[in-house]
Amino acid sequence: MPNNNQAINIIIADDHPLFRLALKNSLQQSFPSCSILEAEDFSSLTHLLAQNPQADILLLDLQMPGCEGFSALVYAVAQFPQIPVMVVSAHSEPEIIRRSMDHGATGFLPKSADLAVMSEALQTVIDGGLWQPEGADSAVGASATEEAVADGLSKLTQQQFRVASMVYQGLLNKQIAAELNITEATVKAHMTEIFRKLGLNSRTQVVLAMGQLAVKPQGVEAFR
Repeated sequence: MPNNNQAINIIIADDHPLFRLALKNSLQQSFPSCSILEAEDFSSLTHLLAQNPQADILLLDLQMPGCEGFSALVYAVAQFPQIPVMVVSAHSEPEIIRRSMDHGATGFLPKSADLAVMSEALQTVIDGGLWQPEGADSAVGASATEEAVADGLSKLTQQQFRVASMVYQGLLNKQIAAELNITEATVKAHMTEIFRKLGLNSRTQVVLAMGQLAVKPQGVEAFR
């Protein structure tokens, strides 16, 4: 049962404002003393995490503008391991749940879950436990290639991760530099480190690697 008197700090990361509002209202019913911050894309999420490293839980949608599939989860777990992450997604197939847990989520909540289930799930994770719907343990999880990509990405700095995500979106060095307010030379330096840490040699390979973390991963072996 949820502790209604807990003054917990929650970050909601979802690009749909109506869902964020509905989730916020539900959370305030179960945890009236909670404090809620909202991120609508990967950029705003990185800022919120950096500014609130002691948040009690992150509720993360898998479809986050600015990153691909499980990559935001990999980022959050690597950069802020002290914050438990519960994936909240409309993709609730057993294999998606299993892959989420494989990548470090401490919980998985389908968007269709009712208030009672949501309250139980959040309380379980906040108390240090794991929570997922039944039936996911026997599903096929992340492939060896996908885990290798996640491991490589976890070694990137926050800025390098953002650069890699922008490369995946198809942005050129000049565009990345303008977006991050850095020089093109700095972008190139980041790319050199991204190649080294991921064991890759080209931007195309980075795109393929990031694609392995899509909800429906690209069927190309980026790591050999």
